[in-house]
Amino acid sequence: MSSMTFEMPNFALALPEIFVLSMACLILLIDLFLSDRNRVLTYLMSQATLVGAAILTVGLHSGEPQLTFGGSFISDTMGDVLKVFIYLVTAVVFLYSREYLRVRQLFTGEYFVLGLFGVLGMMVMVSAHSFLTIYLGLELLSLSLYAMVALQRDSVTATEAAMKYFVLGSLASGMLLYGLSMFYGVTGSLDIAEVGAYLKQLPGDNNIVLAFGVVFVVVGLAFKLGAVPFHMWVPDVYHGAPTSVTLYIGTAPKIAAFAMLMRLLVEGLGGLHVQWQDMLILLAIVSMAVGNIIAIAQGNIKRMLAYSTIAHVGFLLLGVLTGTANGYSSAMFYIIVYAIMALGGFGMIMLLSRAGFESDRIDDFKGLNDRSPWFAFIMLILMISMAGVPVSVGFWAKLAVLQAVVRADMTWLAVVAVIFSVIGAYYYLRIVKVMYFDKAEETAPLASSFDMRVAMSANGLAVFALGVYPSALTALCAAALK
Repeated sequence: MSSMTFEMPNFALALPEIFVLSMACLILLIDLFLSDRNRVLTYLMSQATLVGAAILTVGLHSGEPQLTFGGSFISDTMGDVLKVFIYLVTAVVFLYSREYLRVRQLFTGEYFVLGLFGVLGMMVMVSAHSFLTIYLGLELLSLSLYAMVALQRDSVTATEAAMKYFVLGSLASGMLLYGLSMFYGVTGSLDIAEVGAYLKQLPGDNNIVLAFGVVFVVVGLAFKLGAVPFHMWVPDVYHGAPTSVTLYIGTAPKIAAFAMLMRLLVEGLGGLHVQWQDMLILLAIVSMAVGNIIAIAQGNIKRMLAYSTIAHVGFLLLGVLTGTANGYSSAMFYIIVYAIMALGGFGMIMLLSRAGFESDRIDDFKGLNDRSPWFAFIMLILMISMAGVPVSVGFWAKLAVLQAVVRADMTWLAVVAVIFSVIGAYYYLRIVKVMYFDKAEETAPLASSFDMRVAMSANGLAVFALGVYPSALTALCAAALK
């Protein structure tokens, strides 16, 4: 009779996750005893949590992949880099959201606590080395997002968006879990490395169970990413949720979604690359087509950016489907750049908003150059970067992905991507035209706080600086995936 031995897990590798969990619970308790006047303490503690997690993540980085918790958790360079960017993006989201929430009587501890639990879910997804761990991280993030969308309880639009998000998100989770259970049934393991090794040793790819498993997993991932034709929740949620919540949904979770693609498809199902590559090609093409074309018809800038997100997801999938290290690093570079650009785009909507007024229509940006030349310039940088105009950072991100696609002998796919990218440039440049050439309908001065203005300026200048010198970030992404 064999004896089972218990190996004590290395808790130090998961210290950032433990710290964020502990602080989120502590902040939740402290917030119960705070008055509305002292609620800023919740905000400050949330920001301190993100700073502390970043310090722990960088300090514990070893450069070598290490496993713990029975092989279900991995600490590696890719995970550490993505986590640091998740902390950075979330900290800026909290900063942008503070004044917006305050003037709408939504400045409660729930927003920040749910945001921290969402960050914890993203961290677990990024470091997952087991199907079960990925699913737990994904559900922790998803449940936090459902509640955040419904934060404005008196709004019928927000409640409807939250319900739609919950129903479709639950459906996607079920499909993903069903697909993962098929792989467990065939391989007998939940460990990503063991499943990957098993699939690479298979003599052929004609196993019907594995084929269905790939379909369910890719469909589940497409739902979570918002890829066409599983995108129906994206514009409604982006439009219906408070802009501070839309800002959160549209930025940091995209970085975690890239990590989930890498862990599941590349590391776990790499042996079935031919099967899921064909599916991703189709998803990428229709996402770029639908996202860019329908965005042209939008009058609400939040819905426009929602369809823009769908198109950007198509570009992300282009990098992953190549199946090459260069493609993976270019996809990582692309999603980080997109998160920074989306921060600025939604941040500008919040900058122009004030009590009783949501600056979420494209017409609200008319004559912005007359009201504030500096922030019109910042928005100009963000829009030309999202459009991929040379020599913005968005251009370098798209170029990196297209080069990876061409090197994978799929030049035709790169041509298709360029065509849809040119089409998509129209609705970004329309914002520029509205700001500089149309007469202002809104003449009230900008009512944002000083720290919001400083952060918004830094956000735009960071996008500009990355366009001038993108090689540092590209080198970091390449090194993270070695």
